[in-house]
Amino acid sequence: MKKSNLKKIAKGVIDLEIQALKKLKQSINNSFDKAVNAIVKCQSKIVLCGVGKSSIVGSKISATLSSVGCASFTLDSSSASHGDMGSLSKKDVLILISNSGDSQELRPVIQFANRNKITLIGIVSKKNSILYKASDIKLLIPEVKEAGFGIVPTSSTTNTLALGDAMAIACMNYKKFGKLEFKKFHPSGSLGMKLRTVSDLMLNGNKIPFINENSLMKYALKIISNKGLGVLIIKNNKNSTIGILTDGDIKRLAQKFKNFQELKIKSVMVKNPISVDKNTLAAQALSIMNSKKITSLCVHKENKKNKTVGIIHIHNILNANIS
Repeated sequence: MKKSNLKKIAKGVIDLEIQALKKLKQSINNSFDKAVNAIVKCQSKIVLCGVGKSSIVGSKISATLSSVGCASFTLDSSSASHGDMGSLSKKDVLILISNSGDSQELRPVIQFANRNKITLIGIVSKKNSILYKASDIKLLIPEVKEAGFGIVPTSSTTNTLALGDAMAIACMNYKKFGKLEFKKFHPSGSLGMKLRTVSDLMLNGNKIPFINENSLMKYALKIISNKGLGVLIIKNNKNSTIGILTDGDIKRLAQKFKNFQELKIKSVMVKNPISVDKNTLAAQALSIMNSKKITSLCVHKENKKNKTVGIIHIHNILNANIS
């Protein structure tokens, strides 16, 4: 077969799936709202179950739901009738996936759910099917043309996967599940790295190079040398941060004043230092440093910008492989 023909096949499959997704988009209705509400308000687990390719898609949807704070697991349809039905409880929400809605393997699961009054969400394409009729919440996906002689599950599974993603993101927004919550479920890998915050990398406690505004420069030289950050955070007698001084500032002062070591810090400090909230993403803090051409930022919490709880240096961020 010619390579050009292979490309034509690929584009044809993708075109079919694009058309299917357009039909899915048009089919979204109030049942989607009901499904999201049921998932978010579930007091136990979200259980995904399907047969064949639907089961595989269900596993992905389950994993995505768990990653956005909706605890979920997958129930194997074949094992369900051999004891695994015991993993279902009345407080669960059960999502059954079947394009035809009449898969024999799902019938015992449907009966069990109905008998025990377990909320059943059916993802199905046929209204006259057992699954559609038995579901408490009916997510009717449009019938679409499959690739591969019209028989290989392709467009239908793409639609189901997209619907699952839509539910997960809708639940995420409904619960106001933000980046910080998402980070808890993704501590490792590239996602975890991107979601690291200033509080993960900042220096705090006695590592912060604090100095009182009334201190003399000769004392400041000792502090900046001992802390090794090339910066001083200046506080007043009320313990509020009011200024900053860098080693670059000190060098310029040494050239300008012969007796600069006798100067008081408050007379030469840079007022109103830039401060970021401790929950700021480290990558965002790096961007601020680059745009302001500085190497460190004060860190505060709960909008109390004059109460420094840490300091983040550009090296802290770069050493964490964040760019």
